[in-house]
Amino acid sequence: MRDIRLLDCTLRDGGYLNDWNFGHQHLLSIYGRLVDASVDIVEIGFLDERRPFDRNRSIVPDEECVSRIWGKVSRKAPMTVGMIDYGTLSIERLRPQKESFLDGIRVIFKKERSREAMDYCMAVKKLGYKVFSQLVSVTAYSDDELREVARRANEVGPYALSMVDTYGLMDPEKLLHIFGILDEELDPQIRIGFHAHNNRQLAFANSLAFLKHETERSLIVDGTIFGMGKSAGNAPLELLMDHMNACCGKEYDMASVLEAMEESILEFRTRFVWGYQLPFFLSARNRCHPAYVSLFRNKEELSVAGLDRMLSGIEPEAKKLLYDKELAEEQYREYLAGEGDDGAAYAELKKRFAGRKLLLVGPGKNIRLQKDAVGSFIEREKPLVISVNYLPEDLHCDYVLATRTNRYQQMMEKLQTMEEGSCTVIATENVECLRTHEVIRLQREPLLEREERFCDNSFLMLLRILKKIGVKEAACAGFDGYSRVEENYFNPQMEYVFVREEAEGMNRHMREAIAGEFSSIRLDFITYSRYTEVEDTDRAGF
Repeated sequence: MRDIRLLDCTLRDGGYLNDWNFGHQHLLSIYGRLVDASVDIVEIGFLDERRPFDRNRSIVPDEECVSRIWGKVSRKAPMTVGMIDYGTLSIERLRPQKESFLDGIRVIFKKERSREAMDYCMAVKKLGYKVFSQLVSVTAYSDDELREVARRANEVGPYALSMVDTYGLMDPEKLLHIFGILDEELDPQIRIGFHAHNNRQLAFANSLAFLKHETERSLIVDGTIFGMGKSAGNAPLELLMDHMNACCGKEYDMASVLEAMEESILEFRTRFVWGYQLPFFLSARNRCHPAYVSLFRNKEELSVAGLDRMLSGIEPEAKKLLYDKELAEEQYREYLAGEGDDGAAYAELKKRFAGRKLLLVGPGKNIRLQKDAVGSFIEREKPLVISVNYLPEDLHCDYVLATRTNRYQQMMEKLQTMEEGSCTVIATENVECLRTHEVIRLQREPLLEREERFCDNSFLMLLRILKKIGVKEAACAGFDGYSRVEENYFNPQMEYVFVREEAEGMNRHMREAIAGEFSSIRLDFITYSRYTEVEDTDRAGF
């Protein structure tokens, strides 16, 4: 029978979610259930001298503290190991293995530190431990670098050398390519391990490809209960067990792991999120560090498709897996500036608006309360109607300015059902538009006010567009201004919390901008607006 071993790392990889605070009872019960399940190797957590001892956590400052948590537990069959992130535990903090609760130590290290980390592995081995050399982000290694690290491993003679798909970038073909190189170069007695992450929903599939591959070499495959683990999580232990019982001649006790899932893991599932998710897929798809995704996702005006484009464009390539916050911020600034020149778009708008009356429509309550005045103006002047980040229900708009993704999504249904060509979208580059309607794209950055908190005020952005194409006058309706005592939009879902808090200052700023920056455009407000008042008055609309 082939020598294939199953390693559980729930208490270590799962700890990224709860800061390793499983609670003392769960630490003991999870370990006990895994022992009863006859899992071959159980990893109990991190050894990290930077962390204080806490009996509730599976991260401890030295090897002796492991015994303070699990020392009285009946170990029975499985091999028990701990993990060290190279550089976080001095060798002096490891007692000889014969004095330890641990049988083995897994040492994780990045490519840049592989040579010195292998020396550390040698020192761990001399203390009597079975040492596992863990190649973090193994996909970052070139073929020649894999051969070099394999040759160094042959000098050390670890119990196992493990491929760690840290960011879930692998597919079965890539996995077996890397495995083939290591299998060819490593001494026969060194086991090869595989640790999967689920960024592309391939953790289990990759693990199956690893297990099914024909080889004489001994293998170790990692999993966690219910896939609990950092970011997208890991290959689910229970799925691996079920497969290995059916296809690899194993006799793992599924009932014990199911009990652990119910007793402990499902409780954590109610408080923490892991598993296949969009951000982790995007990081894997673009072969970049998940921290880039986290930073960009917190940027308010960024579509998912725009995020995908930014991730793919990170340069140099070597920086993709080595997170650089300064580089990320620069990438975002370039995104806001747009792609290429938009002079042709402005020329098209100038041609279309030339000689036409314009009616600018905002989402204030008076667009409804004074709808007769609006209707009379449209009937009399036959203007081009341009709305801002929304489409009124009972008013046809020839154009709509879309500067925010969430506002565009609110308009999407109506745009899809409108007659083709009846409404053109003027969209800034951060808004991803459907192809069902005409879109004129403009760069966003030149339309913003950097010194103001509400720098992307859509009304002011529209006025900057009109000023650039030489518009001299326009009528306005539904630009009521901001109130600190009543709702500011006819649709309450459009409300911003901070608007009421800063209403007076925002109205003042709008009045100053209209009288100053946009004084070349004569604006005729045909519905009530605080922008035309000398002092703020908080009164209901007409």
